[in-house]
Amino acid sequence: TADAVETSWSDALAASRADRDVVTLTEREGLILERREVRVRASAEMTHRTVCGLGGARGWPSMGWAWKVRGAIDRLVGGVGMRRGRRHPDDLRTGDALDFWRVEAVDAPTLLRLRAEMKVPGEAWLEFRTTPEGAESRLVQSAIFAPKGLWGHAYWKLLYPFHAIIFGRMVRRIAKTAEARESAITPVLSGSTNA
Repeated sequence: TADAVETSWSDALAASRADRDVVTLTEREGLILERREVRVRASAEMTHRTVCGLGGARGWPSMGWAWKVRGAIDRLVGGVGMRRGRRHPDDLRTGDALDFWRVEAVDAPTLLRLRAEMKVPGEAWLEFRTTPEGAESRLVQSAIFAPKGLWGHAYWKLLYPFHAIIFGRMVRRIAKTAEARESAITPVLSGSTNA
């Protein structure tokens, strides 16, 4: 099934390096999967809310100029580009447009999956899964690409160094933003219980 998760040695590695990014790059059944995992010192709800606030007027948290350039190139070749923005600054629903993505699935507070609608030689998705870990959470960001033909494989290999930087920074900045937002509301909440 689409939600089946295969256990691998990287799961044990993730548990042994709780404070460091865990990155895996695999190719299986015609799909290329780049998976990045970070521990977030914020609740799953706050982490998911932060993920759902990406794009639109806020932009993307890593190399925003590169996202704009990619959108401009997409428009030049007949794609949707970044012109669509988003329906609401914080709320996402299945089927919503989000820049050059389409919300394929959203299930608070655990999942957001975006399907690329920009022109690419294949199909692409960006997925965020949030798992509660007590008062904290774990965020798994996956870039998934199903290349079409030799050009699809060449496209992935050509852009992977840029994607590695952009997506690596992005997952860490999402974590930091969620942590900052959580710490900003925690004193207010704890103060209100003593009143």
